[in-house]
Amino acid sequence: MKGKILIVDDEPQIRRVLKTALSPEDYLAVEATSAEEAFQRFREERFDLILLDVNMPGMNGLEACAEFRRTSDIAIIMLTVRNSEADRVAALDAGADDYVAKPFSMPELLARIRSCLRRVSYLTSNGPATIRFGNVEINCETRHVLVDGKDVRFTPKEFDLLHYLATRPNVTISRGKLLQIVWGPEYADELPYLHVFVNQIRKKIEPDPSTPRYVLTEWRVGYRFSGNP
Repeated sequence: MKGKILIVDDEPQIRRVLKTALSPEDYLAVEATSAEEAFQRFREERFDLILLDVNMPGMNGLEACAEFRRTSDIAIIMLTVRNSEADRVAALDAGADDYVAKPFSMPELLARIRSCLRRVSYLTSNGPATIRFGNVEINCETRHVLVDGKDVRFTPKEFDLLHYLATRPNVTISRGKLLQIVWGPEYADELPYLHVFVNQIRKKIEPDPSTPRYVLTEWRVGYRFSGNP
């Protein structure tokens, strides 16, 4: 089995289509019709990824995503009928790893599921086991980040991005390359993803996120990590 996926959507047809498509790909799919039911399922079972609809009665998907993020780094893909840049940014700001607009093609969704579940191979095969800079410590084996000695929760993609930058100090890396390395080749033009994730990382590790010390923007090019690993 490639992974266990929680489908959270109030539309029976969407849940049925997703479950039917995921099964031949060797994913085990479990359904929930609301955010409240999803929380209950999540407390009782272990999942690898959540497909979370934005527009649901009761607690909506953005609120549910933020709630999941308070206690978990599980991969989350938001599903919605809206596809403006503002909607994508709102989903990513809520803690989603990815965003897919309805109607979507199953090959596209399956590719994004694979991207969310993958771990960049270099993370455990190359480089030091621990990276330290300022008051921050990255444990590359356990994928934990300590700030002032306290464990700070990172989503999988946030960790991948921070690790890639931190293992290449004082090297400017283009936005396109970062997107392709951390998310995959099909994400090369998804600049809002990178902007949101860099901001999230800064909020978690920078003493003053508005004036970053570690993750620096190189105007019109990309980002550079300034630290002493």
